[in-house]
Amino acid sequence: MDIRFTARELDVMAVLWERGPSTVAEVRRALDDELAYNTVLTVLRILEEKGHVTHEEEGRAHRYVPLVEREEAGESALRRITRKLFSGSPELLLMRLVEDEDLDEGEVRRMRDLLAERLEAMEEDR
Repeated sequence: MDIRFTARELDVMAVLWERGPSTVAEVRRALDDELAYNTVLTVLRILEEKGHVTHEEEGRAHRYVPLVEREEAGESALRRITRKLFSGSPELLLMRLVEDEDLDEGEVRRMRDLLAERLEAMEEDR
């Protein structure tokens, strides 16, 4: 499934993923920038129309609940980025990640370990 978010929708989803089910006011307070209550409400309603969130009645307020997991959205975004920016090549994506000068030695080692684990799993499946 291809999951797409605008930048603002992703900001709101990040709050829901971090905090869990939240009211409009709670989401608004958790955002880095100050948005009007109605703006946050509009974004949440759009996300609900897209099927990415739902809401539960809580008195006069609605508590919004994410229906899409962060990992699922990340996988969809990564597939799209790989396809569009790296000609569909995971190898080119990995090269770009490894060449990132902001990575520290520990991060590079963890990446290497993950690749080694993946190779072992593939060999076992043969």
